[in-house]
Amino acid sequence: MQSLFQILMLILDVVWFFIIAHVIMSWLINFQVLNLHQQFVGQIWYGLNRILEPIYGPVRRVLPNMSGIDIAPLVVLIGVYALRIVLQNNIAAFY
Repeated sequence: MQSLFQILMLILDVVWFFIIAHVIMSWLINFQVLNLHQQFVGQIWYGLNRILEPIYGPVRRVLPNMSGIDIAPLVVLIGVYALRIVLQNNIAAFY
């Protein structure tokens, strides 16, 4: 069962990394440091969008409209961190 705990923690770490990378890329694209017309940048951006949109979508439907400010990544990061805390506090259940 310890391996199940480690797999869950790994998945949460990967999701955390993807969200952070997506947020940083969105800033760089908005400040025109990165250009979506470059093939490599575009592929990474659209890949991250396809991976994270199923997670962001339900959160965006619940959150009120913030007129241009998207706080869905922040809410999802808090949720991932909360799941990590719950898993770590209940690690005895995995033994």
